[in-house]
Amino acid sequence: MYVDSNLPRHLFGWYSARLGLEMPIVSYGYGGHPLLLLPTAQADYLENERFYLIKAIEPYIFAGKIQVFSIDSINRHAWMNSKIPVREAARRHALYAGYIEEEVVPHIRRVTSNSSARLAISGASFGAFHAANQFFRRPDLFDTLIAMSGFYDLEPDYTEGYMDDNLYFNNPVSYLNNMPEGRTMDMLRHESQIHIISGQGNYEAPHCSKKLSTLLWNKGIGNNLDLWGHDVPHDWPSWRDMLPYYIGNRLGW
Repeated sequence: MYVDSNLPRHLFGWYSARLGLEMPIVSYGYGGHPLLLLPTAQADYLENERFYLIKAIEPYIFAGKIQVFSIDSINRHAWMNSKIPVREAARRHALYAGYIEEEVVPHIRRVTSNSSARLAISGASFGAFHAANQFFRRPDLFDTLIAMSGFYDLEPDYTEGYMDDNLYFNNPVSYLNNMPEGRTMDMLRHESQIHIISGQGNYEAPHCSKKLSTLLWNKGIGNNLDLWGHDVPHDWPSWRDMLPYYIGNRLGW
């Protein structure tokens, strides 16, 4: 079993007109701080379960500390599909951000019976990129970021020199550099938790985490940069250690 048979687990979903796709969602638990988990690469809403990440945080779900929600990625229809032009990948990426903000968050707020809840959001690898993008775009919707082994800039590897508003406003390194003063910046500085975590072992890219952390500090946005050892690779066993460590010890909920 990927999860304990007694773990409250609910499958749901709907057709997203903006994406033109059926988009499933799974939830675990009945109470606690809502946590939205995003999959790696181009995986689906059950990936975090199959790779035992849910199992790793089960004690906190059973204890009512967190209620977890997991959704599909659309990378197979965008950045990780070589047949899709960059302009179209950027358009679909922007639609995905809208799906999370305008469909997923309201659903989670209904489920948790809290119309103003701010969610925690987390992911590993490409999931960390999407988690960071949602968090920095809308700190009114998200209060905590746990970004594991991520990168935070689509340039130049995915963009081929292309840039438009869809890409710019969904690429954290781009828009954070020029984010104006205002309520969003105030919330990031004073009402949010930002944890940027990376191993330094095989296939990790800690320089990407360092780059994001430095950019944030330069904008006056405090954050926790946590580099784990050179024996910590870019792989599921690392994330199964990182996420429960942060939920259990670092968030103060």
